[in-house]
Amino acid sequence: MKKIIVVIGLLFSVFTAQSQSCNELMESIKAENYGTTYSSYTSDAISEVTFYEVLIDYQARYFAIVCFKSKYSYGCTEYVYQVAYDTKLNYSLHYLNSAGKAFWKYIQPYNGNLDCAPNFD
Repeated sequence: MKKIIVVIGLLFSVFTAQSQSCNELMESIKAENYGTTYSSYTSDAISEVTFYEVLIDYQARYFAIVCFKSKYSYGCTEYVYQVAYDTKLNYSLHYLNSAGKAFWKYIQPYNGNLDCAPNFD
């Protein structure tokens, strides 16, 4: 219980003082929460997207961790986005047709919420 309170406190500090780095935020989210992952085997750019619901001060916050395929290796690079409550549903309904189009329509518009993802402009 004490560990959960510490993680919630750390997450809350990101929203108030930007005291954590994006990688620390992402690792905290992944370590203390269960996510729902949507894999994209046929996409050229997106390997998978995992959605998380995190309670902070009794309020739900929603995150998507997007793993972009690396052009030069077998791994991928992860970025975290703070998204809306319905992003997971919208993405899940459209990613099989095109993970890239679903990403651009439902996740990328939230790029500025945390400033933790690349700007593709």
